[in-house]
Amino acid sequence: MNTVLVGFGALVLVIAVGWVAGRVRVLGDGASEVLSRLSYFVATPALLLLTLAGADPGVLVSPALVATAGSAVLCALLYAVVARWRWRARPAELATGGLASSYVNAGNLGVPIAVYVLGDASYVAPVLLFQVLVLAPVGLTVLAGSRAESPSRVRLLTQPLRTPVVLGCALGLLVAALGVRLPSLVLQPIELLAALAVPAALLAYGMSLHGAPRPASGDGASRVWLAVALKTVAQPVLAYVLGRWVAGVEGTALLAVVITSALPTAQNVFVYATAYDRGTRLARDVVLLSTVLSAPVLVGVAVLLGAS
Repeated sequence: MNTVLVGFGALVLVIAVGWVAGRVRVLGDGASEVLSRLSYFVATPALLLLTLAGADPGVLVSPALVATAGSAVLCALLYAVVARWRWRARPAELATGGLASSYVNAGNLGVPIAVYVLGDASYVAPVLLFQVLVLAPVGLTVLAGSRAESPSRVRLLTQPLRTPVVLGCALGLLVAALGVRLPSLVLQPIELLAALAVPAALLAYGMSLHGAPRPASGDGASRVWLAVALKTVAQPVLAYVLGRWVAGVEGTALLAVVITSALPTAQNVFVYATAYDRGTRLARDVVLLSTVLSAPVLVGVAVLLGAS
């Protein structure tokens, strides 16, 4: 489990650096928002372009996708239904909460864990592609539509075409489909920008923690714990049920499905919420609590299913 612990440790250390930077105000006021926007509008699209340019879209069509995508969609819908019924939450808050309940950290945590526990990083590809091609565009369309008082139908339908991460995905898939090898003159600047995505998001997240209220405190505590429970407990359980008894997945493939579904909420959700100023505190708290609580869940899943 060394790689699992190292992966979590790296996240915590970078977040801690961000917290210290926020405390001493070395980057001035508003740095957290600037870094979040840098990650969202510039670095993350570059990272997704690189990721999908080298991926095989065919991995989306697999039995495992029924479990990974199904568990994510069910958790997002469960949050939306409960939050709408219980707290009359608005669409933008439902979108942030739904993403926080289902969007896993498949990039900087999922890949190393897949390599160490499963022996193959490709197990992360289906959930990664599903998130960037389906979950993120749907959630971001709702978040972006909330900015306007009365967005037109055309504006809502074309919103994905004006969303940075969706454009990055589209370009990456186009490159992969055409089999184009990007020249070094184009590839190297994209790689430099892509390298900013994760550290910028983590630093921004760490800065946002300085001076913030205790996680899951105040009026929104129930919403936070609902999202955390769905993410850390319900999603891996649903993935197991769907994988074993619906998709017929067994052995290492089943372990991979549950492991990827048990990953904590990705910091991307905090970046998205900050970019549109919708549910930022909810996203921040769920990322923090799910990261802490998912560690024992991941170890337990690896021990129980790995031995079966």
